[in-house]
Amino acid sequence: MSGALTEDVPLDGVPNLPQLYRQALALTVRRRIRREALPTVLPAVRHRADGVAVDLGALTRFQHLIGSTARDRLPSAYLHTLAFPVAMSVLARADFPLPLLGMVHLSNEVHQDRQVGAFEHLDVMARAEDLRPHPAGTQVDVVVETSVDGERVWTGRSVYLARGVRFDGGTAEPRGDEDRPPFAAPVPTGLWRLDAGTGRQYAAVSGDWNPIHLSATSARALGMKRAIAHGMYLAARMVDEAVPAPSGALDWRIDFTTPVLLPGTVTTSFTREQQDRGAGVGGGLVEVMGWSAERRRPHFTGWVRAE
Repeated sequence: MSGALTEDVPLDGVPNLPQLYRQALALTVRRRIRREALPTVLPAVRHRADGVAVDLGALTRFQHLIGSTARDRLPSAYLHTLAFPVAMSVLARADFPLPLLGMVHLSNEVHQDRQVGAFEHLDVMARAEDLRPHPAGTQVDVVVETSVDGERVWTGRSVYLARGVRFDGGTAEPRGDEDRPPFAAPVPTGLWRLDAGTGRQYAAVSGDWNPIHLSATSARALGMKRAIAHGMYLAARMVDEAVPAPSGALDWRIDFTTPVLLPGTVTTSFTREQQDRGAGVGGGLVEVMGWSAERRRPHFTGWVRAE
């Protein structure tokens, strides 16, 4: 259900995210009015934007929002934020088989080869691959590679789910609650208290104005109970808290289990494994979990490994 990569599509700079969401909304309305069938294969393209520069003011606002110290090195999750509009431009294409609006973020995995300075110019490439069934619909991987002067410095793989969208022959066995292992909360190490405006605050520093994050009204229009926190906001806080000032290579992963409704409180656990030999200060593996103590349900699990 995916095509081979055949074409590079150069972009005139980084796309405007609100414009992409408006484009996605117009496409959804057109498909419903005309009763158009969704495409069933991924477009065989790779979008690219070269020479992307960092807005230092936006970077500082991002760092302050996640509770990070202002530095002239980019937080790993901020590299995702910079590349995100390029990735979304692939998902907003008219020949992309899944609806962009309402798509749910399932996981992220990142390998960062080195730290990236705020004054370096970035070349960003994004593609979609591995369209496949999910018990709740259809999922897809979005792969982003970021380079500096021809040297790849950051690679991210995001998995997204389109709920209720299924293709002929694409089925997956639904998983009931009885199939889930009972939740056992680890020893808590902290609390994140998120107010109702957290989604709008993150949207303002990231440009990600997806309606499911902005307000209860806009979220309900897309099938959510209330607004939910951005997955990358949670990921950015997780990575920064696990390794506040990385100096070398960095790997991390986050898997989202249940949405964080806004306002809400996330109980967290950060557990540092025994430091690897040769790892610098703050190096080694940190395992992370965030959950709802009230509902006894996990929100996410993850890990961060630094040199």
